[in-house]
Amino acid sequence: MTPPDATVQGQPGRGTEAAPAVSVCRTLARRADFLAAARAKRQSTPGFLLQARPRRPDEAPGEGIRVGFTCSRKVGNAVARNRARRRLRELARLVLPQAGRPGWDYVLVGRPDVTARRDFAAMTADLRRALARLHREAT
Repeated sequence: MTPPDATVQGQPGRGTEAAPAVSVCRTLARRADFLAAARAKRQSTPGFLLQARPRRPDEAPGEGIRVGFTCSRKVGNAVARNRARRRLRELARLVLPQAGRPGWDYVLVGRPDVTARRDFAAMTADLRRALARLHREAT
């Protein structure tokens, strides 16, 4: 099985605006990382909650951008949670490589009924706006 085609700069007949097929972000896996992000800065949007924090120099050096996703049972049954998480993963894949900062951890938290149904273009704009606000406050 071959990986999905990614648009490559300069290839004739292909667009150059799409994100790479494979994300440049690492995934948060440890509970302690999620708890640390929950204690840090947050930005609310209509479709999800964004939690973000700059990592200390002594933790996870050289890992670039790290991202985590969470959808509680309030979001719905397993099918609804998985759909919401898939949409959050795609948002992160499209936006974080350009708008995220290396050395930061981000957690996207799904909202009940909204994350799975909100217009995807609106959610993309929400994430860009939320990242800009968080980074503006951090400097």
